[in-house]
Amino acid sequence: MSPPLPGPLAPLEPLLGHYGYWAVGAVVFVEDFGVPAPGETILLAAGVYAGAGRLDIVAVALIAFAAAVAGDNLGYLIGRAGGRALVHRWGRYVLLTPKRFEAAEGFFARHGGKIVTVARFVEGLRQANGIIAGTTGMRWRRFLACNALGAALWVGLWTTLAYLAGSHITTVYADIRRYQPYVLAAAAVVVAGCVVRHLARRRRER
Repeated sequence: MSPPLPGPLAPLEPLLGHYGYWAVGAVVFVEDFGVPAPGETILLAAGVYAGAGRLDIVAVALIAFAAAVAGDNLGYLIGRAGGRALVHRWGRYVLLTPKRFEAAEGFFARHGGKIVTVARFVEGLRQANGIIAGTTGMRWRRFLACNALGAALWVGLWTTLAYLAGSHITTVYADIRRYQPYVLAAAAVVVAGCVVRHLARRRRER
């Protein structure tokens, strides 16, 4: 018997119970090149299943990591090939409006690799970061490295928490989401401080 999934995870029970690892890989993959899909939610559900012995947690993590990196790289290729015209014409169908794209593009221009790494944890930016990175001309090797690091942190966090928390994961997840904006704001302040310090040091050297 599959373990019951709590709260908002319950609708994924038929999909995950029937397709298992395939569902995890497919949903995470399509979400990561812009298709609206519950990638983070199915990752939590798979972690709960693994904690109950239904799935292997190592396999879940490896499949989710590979799917996340592959999905974002497909998004990168779409952005690289189609460019800004593609985003402005079709972006609204995958929640990437011109206004959101311009805001995200500004972030990428200023912070590049740091944004790719933390984008996994920001709803909206997680789905669009590959497309934006490709469109803005970010070097692929740099994107790949930062994206893989972000995927490892994202998959590691949610699979581990879901595996350990089990049916209590929805409460834990809600608490983390509540404080996430403050954590991201603090991280932004730290990054800004480092940038200012670096610029001040370069100015003194000149």
